[in-house]
Amino acid sequence: MTTETGEFTGTGGRISWRAWQPETRARAVIALSHGVAEHSGRYEHVGAALADAGFAVYALDHIGHGRSEGARANIGSLDGAADNLAALLELASQAHPGIPRFVLGHSMGALVVLHLATRGPGPLDVAGVAVSAPPLDIPLGNPLQKLVAPLLTRYAPNLGVLTLDSSTISRDPAVVAAYDADPLVSRGKLPARTAVEILDHTDLVKQRLGSLTAPLLVQHGTEDRLAAPSGADRLETGTGSADVTVLRYPGLYHEVYNEPEREQVLADLSDWLGKHVTGE
Repeated sequence: MTTETGEFTGTGGRISWRAWQPETRARAVIALSHGVAEHSGRYEHVGAALADAGFAVYALDHIGHGRSEGARANIGSLDGAADNLAALLELASQAHPGIPRFVLGHSMGALVVLHLATRGPGPLDVAGVAVSAPPLDIPLGNPLQKLVAPLLTRYAPNLGVLTLDSSTISRDPAVVAAYDADPLVSRGKLPARTAVEILDHTDLVKQRLGSLTAPLLVQHGTEDRLAAPSGADRLETGTGSADVTVLRYPGLYHEVYNEPEREQVLADLSDWLGKHVTGE
């Protein structure tokens, strides 16, 4: 495996990206979209595992995240994030022409993937869509916060409105400690702009699920307290795809790729990708 980093000018500013490349010709390319307040570097083990399985994995830092430009943890817009993920996918395809393409997203990154795959005007040109912890049902925020948030996003978009409890991401104490100590992870309250973008696009994506026709993989922990497991149920029954695989992991928390059972979860992901690579 080899690694690579780079930048491009995207919607909202400069976008930083990294890639994990297999030693031999790639079987497919994967554009990876991370979750809120974190960054692509937290997917080092995911990229390495998939590269070892023959996939070229490209992961960006969203605007306001990691090493990309923007106010910390302020996504700017989900539509812009989808534009940037599409640009990353094209960048990866140009580096590896003529092979299948996949998009992979976790949590908010899964919402970005689902938005990209359903916003049209036609179907996304990929061999498959894979998401973990899709936030289609979010058990966070009270009615007053949801009422006030649209005003805040207009007049005070960087004002913190919601605190994420790091103990809910994983049952592995080492993962939580590393998350809390990571200087590229935003540990303050989630900005109003990001919260509203997530809530608004959650509703929008649910309305458009029927237009998602690509093969779909959903991985979700049954004890996820940040993105309700019922989001997986919505995807299982609500898309227009004839090829939907939903894997529910009993007892696992939000970050299924960072749980003690991560090797099995990553193996499931790699196996599904392999089964959907055409032309081998």
